[in-house]
Order: sequence, then structure tokens, then C-alpha cells
Amino acid sequence: MNSGNRYLNVFERFVPEPAAAYCLKLYEYFGFEFKIKKSRQTKLGDYRYSPQTKKHTITINNDLNPYAFLVTYLHEVAHLVTFDEHGRKAAPHGTEWKNNFKRVAQPVLNQQVFPETVFIALQNYFKNPKAASCSDPVLYNILRQFDGPTDLIPLSKIKVGDIFDFQGKEFQKLEKKRTRSVCLEVKTNRRYLISEIARVKIVSD
Repeated sequence: MNSGNRYLNVFERFVPEPAAAYCLKLYEYFGFEFKIKKSRQTKLGDYRYSPQTKKHTITINNDLNPYAFLVTYLHEVAHLVTFDEHGRKAAPHGTEWKNNFKRVAQPVLNQQVFPETVFIALQNYFKNPKAASCSDPVLYNILRQFDGPTDLIPLSKIKVGDIFDFQGKEFQKLEKKRTRSVCLEVKTNRRYLISEIARVKIVSD
């Protein structure tokens, strides 16, 4: 099996089938290293460029549902395009990235790829894309409807003052920052910054 067929099979497994060929086209055109990672509490995916190897690398979490995986993949490809065009001069999620994200997503932004509810939410989201899909509560909640059953919820859904379980330890949410929250570990009384997208289990309301 050649690498093109191998990666097409990968995309068919992780993204909606009508978008798989387009995802492969982006991968082949830009020539980046593509890695699928185990779930990470701090991010859904990322883009990196190594000045030493001159390689671009995109990683995506393996536990995302197909629609969230596709949106995250396009998000990271837009970072690569922006870096190619502007280097480090452009802000990570500035105007250049927003325009490239819209442009990269356009070929698959339709109801053959996305269910109507997701499609409508994406149309609104792309009027002014945020740093992450989870930063848009409407889009995030709609995408999460396609996840498998779980009692875990994002930290962003936990109210200040509530107690929650994160990686086997109990914390209290003290203060919300931009993308993280200050949380107090109940047992040690130590404070930690935890990402708002971290999946946690509520202990008390």
C-alpha cells in the first residue's frame, strides 16, 4: 500500500468520509509530518515548525469525534499556511490566520460533510474564528453532542467554587483566566493552572 492510500485510510477513519480526500490533498500538498496522539488535557491539536529540521508537524488527539477532528485539523493546517506566508511576524490567531482558516475550510464547509446543526454553528463561528473551537461555547457544545457517552465535561463548564476530579485528584475551581483556571488541589492546598478544555468529573454542584 502506498503512502497516499495509507493516509487516505487514516483520514477516512478520523474525519467525515466526504472530507477525507481533501484532508489527504492538504497533507500531500504541504508535506507536513502528521501524527495522531493520545488524548491531551491541554490541547486538541497543535502545529510546530522546527528550524533545525525545516519540518512542519501537525498533531491531533485521537479521541475527537469526526467533526471535531476535522475542524481541529483545518485549524492547524491554517497555522502552517500562515507560517509559510508570514513566518513569525503574524500573530498566532490574528487576522492572517483567521483568513487562512476560512480559506482552508471553505471546500468542506457544506452539509455533505457536516450535519445541519454543526454546519450552521460553523458558519457563525467563521465570521470571526477564535483561538480554538472550544472557545466558542455554541460550536463546542454542538460538536460535543457527537462524542460517545461519558461523565467527563470540560473544565469550562465547572462553576467557580465547585469541586471536581481531575486525573484522580480533587480540585476546587477558584478563578477563570483566559484559557485556564486557577484551581486549588483539595488535599495539598496547592494552586494549579488547568486548561479550560481539560476533561474533568464534577464532584459537587
